[in-house]
Amino acid sequence: MEFAERLAALALKVENQREAIQTEEATKNAFVMPFISTILGYDVFNPLEVVPEFTADVGVKKGEKIDYAILRDGEVQILIECKKSTEPLRIEHASQLFRYFAVTNARIAVLTNGEVYHFYTDLDAPNRMDEKPFLVLDLGDIDETLLPELLKLSKDVFDLDSIVNAAEELKYVGALKRAIAAQFREPSDDWIKFFATRVYEGSYTQKVREQFTSLVAKASKQFLTEQVNDRLKTALGTSAIPVTPTAAAEEAVTSQPAAQADLDRDTEIETTLEELEGYQIVKAIACSEVKPQRVVHRDSKSYFAVLLDDNNRKPIARLHFNGKKQKYLGVFDAEKVETRHPIDSLDEIYAHADAIRGAIAGYLA
Repeated sequence: MEFAERLAALALKVENQREAIQTEEATKNAFVMPFISTILGYDVFNPLEVVPEFTADVGVKKGEKIDYAILRDGEVQILIECKKSTEPLRIEHASQLFRYFAVTNARIAVLTNGEVYHFYTDLDAPNRMDEKPFLVLDLGDIDETLLPELLKLSKDVFDLDSIVNAAEELKYVGALKRAIAAQFREPSDDWIKFFATRVYEGSYTQKVREQFTSLVAKASKQFLTEQVNDRLKTALGTSAIPVTPTAAAEEAVTSQPAAQADLDRDTEIETTLEELEGYQIVKAIACSEVKPQRVVHRDSKSYFAVLLDDNNRKPIARLHFNGKKQKYLGVFDAEKVETRHPIDSLDEIYAHADAIRGAIAGYLA
């Protein structure tokens, strides 16, 4: 399995098990140890590679422990401190990392709750851990541009010099992207004024600010949608990819067995952005069973099909997103009988992950 696929599989595991994890110890066992072993490639059961409860006396602090130390050639290279998955990460959680960073050879420190990983180094002062991370990995929203840098920390291609050299740019580019994303989600007064004064010729009064608060938010969302649409249209060679609305839930419906289907494609078919996003979720779930290139999609006038090996006799799921009132996810049993489940948001596809994997397992068997 490729690096990105392993990361996607771990992200899905975190998504599915998050609610069941209530303690720091459970977070370590369920999320952090798999990250160290399957993503970074270190043997968590080999004390020459990974030392749990690593101890180093720090000044007057005696016997303090840090959750994990990763070693290479007998030297500590990476320190990892864990918090329980239900807690958001704060710099106050990193006090032990600060102390240990100064007394070991480690150049990389990681603070994590199992879902979000903050990576630190010593850009601001030698042998002193920075207060701001140079890389933030969120398994709930993976930034694929970070994967090459994360790969450099893995056992097989460990390249500390390259990571440290790129850390400053990563730090500020990442911080800027998060700041911009925050403004798109909830524009600040400064952001609103910045744009309003460039398009509105009158005085910037309280009334104008209130008016442009919603206008800036609306324009920002439309701009992002148009940018994504343009990229999809280029990739798909289509002229229009309208975004379909969401709606309320209804009862699940069981339909007839999947037969030849998927053959009624014609020039009137419109592939929507929402269908493609749903396909990516189904594909991410399927990657735990098969290689991603085996999972393909075919659009038709009545539904959007996700297939194994581009074979219409091997349906994995169907996205019924063309209706105006309700969206449905269609999943299949061993007899290829489709059951349609109403969904109000794309995230609800994850609730049917077992059925999606079960369909694939049936074809592989």
